Amino acid sequence: MTVLHTDQISTPIGEVFIALEGHQLVFLDFADNQGRTEKLLTRRYGTYALEPTHNPHGVSQRVSSYFDGDLTALEDIEVSTGGTKFQQRVWNGLLEIPVGQTWSYGQLAAHLENPGAVRAVGQTNGLNPVALVLPCHRVVGANGTLTGYAGGLERKKWLLEHERKSAQTAQTIPLF
Repeated sequence: MTVLHTDQISTPIGEVFIALEGHQLVFLDFADNQGRTEKLLTRRYGTYALEPTHNPHGVSQRVSSYFDGDLTALEDIEVSTGGTKFQQRVWNGLLEIPVGQTWSYGQLAAHLENPGAVRAVGQTNGLNPVALVLPCHRVVGANGTLTGYAGGLERKKWLLEHERKSAQTAQTIPLF
């Protein structure tokens, strides 16, 4: 049986649940989405055990720092997503969307050199097991509208505004 080290932390938009297998982040989502959490973890691991751990491998602190405005805090967190090769390509493609910006599902599909896969990209985006770190919240509808976010559209809106504000603040701070 796989043992996952878990933590739950408070954020301005709700409790966040994280799970690590060894030193790799395998799951991050909002804690009130427990049905989704159980479904995705069971699909990946079958039987698993959760072991509450304070700040496993520093990930909880890094998530808190992101919410405090450090948009670089989630970079370089080692993740393990599982999934098919296509899903992994889509989830890794999310890292190409610049902080504070959005791409449409079509733009992401085109970036992955598979422009006909817009729906498959959208479905895969919705199965992202590592929210925030793989920024699925930066993907929007073709006309720029907020669509489809497992954490809820209000959270998606908050995250995008948070990143835009924090990115602008970082750019206006004098270097000397």
